[in-house]
Amino acid sequence: MARYLVNRLWQSALTLVLASVIVFIGVRALPGDPALAMAGEEADPATLAAVRAQLGLDESVVVQYLKFIGNAVTGDFGKSVRTGTPVSELLGATLPVTIQLAIYAMLVALLLGLAAGVVAAVFRGRWPEWTANGFSLFALSVPTFWLGILAVLYLSVQLGWFPASGYVSPFDHPLRGVYYLTLPAVILGLTHAAVVQRQTRSSMVATLTADFVRTARAKGLGRGAVIFRFGLRNSLIVVTTIVGLQLGGLIAGAVVTERIFSLPGIGKLTLDSVFTRDYPVIQAVVLVITAAYIVINLLVDFLYTVIDPRMRVSGRAS
Repeated sequence: MARYLVNRLWQSALTLVLASVIVFIGVRALPGDPALAMAGEEADPATLAAVRAQLGLDESVVVQYLKFIGNAVTGDFGKSVRTGTPVSELLGATLPVTIQLAIYAMLVALLLGLAAGVVAAVFRGRWPEWTANGFSLFALSVPTFWLGILAVLYLSVQLGWFPASGYVSPFDHPLRGVYYLTLPAVILGLTHAAVVQRQTRSSMVATLTADFVRTARAKGLGRGAVIFRFGLRNSLIVVTTIVGLQLGGLIAGAVVTERIFSLPGIGKLTLDSVFTRDYPVIQAVVLVITAAYIVINLLVDFLYTVIDPRMRVSGRAS
């Protein structure tokens, strides 16, 4: 266990370093001059030179990277080129919104995906399975941005069931906060619900047609007990992996959803930063999302042993 943990931590650290190098080089390869964006189009050469020196752009790329990674370790990502606000403050204001949206969307995905997957597995070859598979196909085929726009037009503008935009913190007003996040969470979670549905169905079908399940049924074990004790439990092992991967993807995929519903999250911050070439913010966002993927995957590995004690982390490492 200890050896596995050390190996995973080293792998995680290496992944984070590689991600920081890629984003550092990629951001600087973008067209445009961040000093010009900060100083304005009318700035004279002396002003631009002063701004570049202030941003550290007059130093070599290696020195810039070493300073960036050294400061990032302490949580100092510099200041926004666009607003002059410390990037850590921007992340502190926007990241909680995205995390709340991602968790809510994952709950929606699990609720819909598990229910549809169980129905499709239990009622194989009948209309409930066709309906569940149709839902999965629809959710995977329709682009999130298109579905989000339609939801705003019909459910918000025409019917008035949900707010078209805005955000209320659930910590300040729990019910209003959940209400404002419901429509964005459903739109964001639909695609992931389809993935959960397909994996749940496949795993349950494989389990319910296994010989040991037939033996259990022959000994008098009820259908409900077989479905939930064997089928659903084994499916949860597969779903746990999906949750780990999808939760990180939800954080990264919130960009479009936050833009449509005007949520002040990290996705909207990222788009605004890309448009203005605010490279300190872009670098920080990519590192935070990468770190989220790494932490979530580590937690998922250990959750395996909670769901099924027969599975050993050391065995997975090998």
